[in-house]
Amino acid sequence: MILRSALQPALRQAFYLSGPPVTNAFSSPQSRHLLPASYRLLSTVTRTAIDNAVASKPVVLFMKGTPETPQCGFSRASIQILSLQGVDPNKFAAFNVLEDQELRQGLKEYSDWPTIPQLYVQKEFVGGCDILMSMHQNGELSKMLEEKDVLVPAEAPA
Repeated sequence: MILRSALQPALRQAFYLSGPPVTNAFSSPQSRHLLPASYRLLSTVTRTAIDNAVASKPVVLFMKGTPETPQCGFSRASIQILSLQGVDPNKFAAFNVLEDQELRQGLKEYSDWPTIPQLYVQKEFVGGCDILMSMHQNGELSKMLEEKDVLVPAEAPA
């Protein structure tokens, strides 16, 4: 599995104006000074708001809708996975990106991830629904959540 952190330097270099030219079938050395049409700068206010949201609880899910009424199948699946894993509700927060368009767009830039939902565990970006599903199926999510101590405490045997 290719780690997202291993790809970030290459992706950043591709978007930095001062970096070496990136050439492929769609670009020329002269086009390195042009930013992609979808690229925009994340405002300080939005970045601070996202930083605060990510830091608000150990497990944070940015989703479409709310945990009680998800507005898309991927958000619903993410909530179901976290519930199956036994995430402690006292250590969990969800933010509805449909309530704030700037949050919705800013979040994609903040994480360098194009889709919603997005999961953060202890301020670290984990991934979207596809990553959660894969980690859930192969046991990585259970192990990570246990290591991060964000699960409902096990009841003591009687």
